[in-house]
Amino acid sequence: LVSEDEIRDAIVEPVNQILEIVRTTLERTPPELSADILDGGVTLAGGGSLLRNLDKLISQETGLKVVMASDPLSAVVMGSGMVLDHLEQYRDVLLQA
Repeated sequence: LVSEDEIRDAIVEPVNQILEIVRTTLERTPPELSADILDGGVTLAGGGSLLRNLDKLISQETGLKVVMASDPLSAVVMGSGMVLDHLEQYRDVLLQA
């Protein structure tokens, strides 16, 4: 069996990388979007969002409201599908990545 401490030790670095990416993204966010993020907070989606207390950790580290999508695994697929349905609308954003 793998202990809880062993699991924690194994994921500490990836969780720190997630926090660093969140911080970097927030720093690079244009002011007109920053106000929306301050008001509405951040929604976590995807498998990584299922890590216990990740929402609390990100909130604590950023001072932002953080919630999990109601169906985090499907949210990524649904969002990707929406982008594909509106490629022309998201073209500039996708080309900047």
